[in-house]
Amino acid sequence: MTRLGLTACALLIAALPVVARAADTMDDPVLPANITFATSTGYWADDGNAPAVTRPPVAATANAPAAATAAATPTAPSQPRRGYYKLFAVRQADRTAKVYLQQIAQTDAGPQIVSTVEVQELNDLNPYVTDIRPENSSGRLNEPGMFAMVYLKTDPDADVESWTVIIDEFGEIGVEKSGH
Repeated sequence: MTRLGLTACALLIAALPVVARAADTMDDPVLPANITFATSTGYWADDGNAPAVTRPPVAATANAPAAATAAATPTAPSQPRRGYYKLFAVRQADRTAKVYLQQIAQTDAGPQIVSTVEVQELNDLNPYVTDIRPENSSGRLNEPGMFAMVYLKTDPDADVESWTVIIDEFGEIGVEKSGH
């Protein structure tokens, strides 16, 4: 056997455990099969005191007593936080989907979920989601927030509609049917 043949055999034998481990992970997938579409996009940053993204928006007056108490009681400064958003569709048994929005913090220990909320405006349609896409795939955004497109059908035989999910720089969520 030539030296090249011996090297090839040695590499093949060395790769066998990796192939076996890859086959083992098929029984325990990283992403469940019912997650049909997902995008991570946008960004957010705060001083560590901002509330997580919630639905419906919390009225400003509801936070007033807590803000007054916090101002009267000295507390240790919070660490600034930053992260991104994830928008994803979960297929249901009837083939429709539920759409969720997550706020993800980037930490030294890795990504951590800050909040998960349903996108009720879309879920009320009992949609058949056909795609979810970010505004752009460059990975660079100049402003905080998020913009993503959700493509869906309200009936399996209907035409595809596009909907936008927008989070502004203040964390307010907007969902509307696209005009094109």
